[in-house]
Amino acid sequence: MDTDTVRHIDDPLYEKLRSENMAAFNAAKAKQSQLPSFAHGDFRGLDLRGMDAQGLDLSHAYFRGADLRGIDFSDTQMEGASIAGAKISGCFFPHHLHADEIVISLNHGTRMRYSTRK
Repeated sequence: MDTDTVRHIDDPLYEKLRSENMAAFNAAKAKQSQLPSFAHGDFRGLDLRGMDAQGLDLSHAYFRGADLRGIDFSDTQMEGASIAGAKISGCFFPHHLHADEIVISLNHGTRMRYSTRK
């Protein structure tokens, strides 16, 4: 799949996120043994506060203008995601995601790349 292609995902968990129902999403996610991939997902402008992001694949996802405040992304795949204009206060990002990548994506909409440097 082209890394610039943003798509809607045919999955009940994705639909719970799209409807901004975090309580229903988190409850349904906790019952899943295998999580679906949300790679290339369209999350533009959504209020996702309270989302349990642990173990999710959000690579190449599009979060322009989304409210991500307080979400713990530390155990989330986010390489290639874009967070242009998103609200990110209190977020905890993956260890391999360098702060410069976050700032550039936030300000300019670039896709975030993981760093292998220490």
